[in-house]
Amino acid sequence: MSTEEIYAGILSEERRAARWAAALAALIVTVCIGALWITGFFDLARLRDGGPAIAQLFDEMVPPDFSRWQSWMRPLIDTLAMSIAGTAFAVVFSLPLALLAAPNTAPNAVIYQGARLVLSFLRSVPEIIMGVLFVAAVGFGALPGVLALGLHSVGMVGKFYAEAIEHVDPKPIEAARAAGCGPMGVILHAVLPQVLPQLADITIYRWEYHFRASAVLGIVGAGGIGFELMAALRLLAYDQVSAILLAILFCVVLVDGLGATLRSALR
Repeated sequence: MSTEEIYAGILSEERRAARWAAALAALIVTVCIGALWITGFFDLARLRDGGPAIAQLFDEMVPPDFSRWQSWMRPLIDTLAMSIAGTAFAVVFSLPLALLAAPNTAPNAVIYQGARLVLSFLRSVPEIIMGVLFVAAVGFGALPGVLALGLHSVGMVGKFYAEAIEHVDPKPIEAARAAGCGPMGVILHAVLPQVLPQLADITIYRWEYHFRASAVLGIVGAGGIGFELMAALRLLAYDQVSAILLAILFCVVLVDGLGATLRSALR
């Protein structure tokens, strides 16, 4: 085969790949536009009619009313505690499931598929639905929030953990097995040392998410600052609603900053 034919083949392959990428991009854009159309995003008359209501709501929210800020301190602390406890709950149960859901550490195909199914089920149920169920089961307060956050996050965190474990370098695993290590020894000496930084990053990101989710769970009775937010909404006290939202924003910024600091320290 001549050099010209080789170059022509390479050029043809590149053109084929470019056409495929363009077709895929066009399909994605078409699907997104279709979804926006179905959901009424392009209904300009409806958006225009909603303008005065939005303006009135904004007028009622400004200026924020911080007169009850002292009564929000304990709910904010409860929200922070829920986020930490939910993250700890998720990590404790996610790591064993992730080891069973990764093909290179699962004992066999049946356990592998079963663990993947459990993780898929847990992340398919939104935490707010779990919150409603646990509030009905154990009553109001932070406990149902912790259970809802933890169980839902087992599905998400376990999936991310499993993907990190799945992509480890196989050579240390082979070396550990050749040295006579059992399954637990392989995990402790060859798998976890490779993925611990990634697992730490995933855990910190999930904690940051849990703080925001904890505020939402309070709306369904799972305690925290969300309960105060829902009470203000029911009373139509929109100036207090805006103050609570600003307080949540302030705490979210602090939690995100602390998470970034922790990630930097662990690198």
